[in-house]
Amino acid sequence: MAAMTAPSASNAPVLIACAHGTDNEQGRREIDAVRAGISALRPGLDVLEAYVDVQVPDLVDVVASLPPDRPAVIVPLLLSVGYHVKVDIARAAASRPGTVSALPLGPDPRLASVLQQRLTEAGVADGDSVVLAAAGSSDACAAEDVDEVRAVLAELRTGPVRPGFGSKASPSVPEAVASYRGGSDRGRVALASYLLAPGYFHDQLAKAGADVVSAPLLPSPVIAEIALSRYDDAVARLTGRPQQEGPCPRPCRALVSTCVRSGSAQPV
Repeated sequence: MAAMTAPSASNAPVLIACAHGTDNEQGRREIDAVRAGISALRPGLDVLEAYVDVQVPDLVDVVASLPPDRPAVIVPLLLSVGYHVKVDIARAAASRPGTVSALPLGPDPRLASVLQQRLTEAGVADGDSVVLAAAGSSDACAAEDVDEVRAVLAELRTGPVRPGFGSKASPSVPEAVASYRGGSDRGRVALASYLLAPGYFHDQLAKAGADVVSAPLLPSPVIAEIALSRYDDAVARLTGRPQQEGPCPRPCRALVSTCVRSGSAQPV
């Protein structure tokens, strides 16, 4: 893992790459590689690691350790909005002047392309039924984000694609698989793992009753590319420069630093 170091003389805001955290060693290596990929794409940019759970350094400690005059952008290495984005990350950003949070990685059409690539690699035929298997959240906006990616993935395939969730949302992944089994014969049922890296949630997919489970999104250079896009958008907001999508591309994806969705966030 990259160690926390003092920022360089670069004038660009620090990029804090904030992941969930995992006990899975391969999953940790994959997230480390994302940070390395960001650094390779943007030489000289200060990229710090941080987590909201399981691993250290904790995001709050990373933000507190920055020099008071150094701007920073927290980039959630997460696939949708939810408690960690709307509460943990938003609070960390609000705790320090000059710190903002970027949008999460998803939804983004590039993620659907990676999902389709993973399905092809797993031997899933174009007409097979697919469940887009996401971790799940009690925040309705997270389900909207997942459905947006599902719609793009469906355009890349001829077979049906429906969502399924690991927890706190409906339908569950097993329920989504069973719904295909109970319908007309559509061939095999595959799970498209809408997860960044191996870990607890991905391990659970093997028990959902599908014929095949694709690999997670990582490793893929696309994740670092999207993370940098999110960073650049947030820097534009931080510095007051015009943005292509505006500060709030959609209320459900807006972060509380500038645009608050009505109602309180619910834990994932």
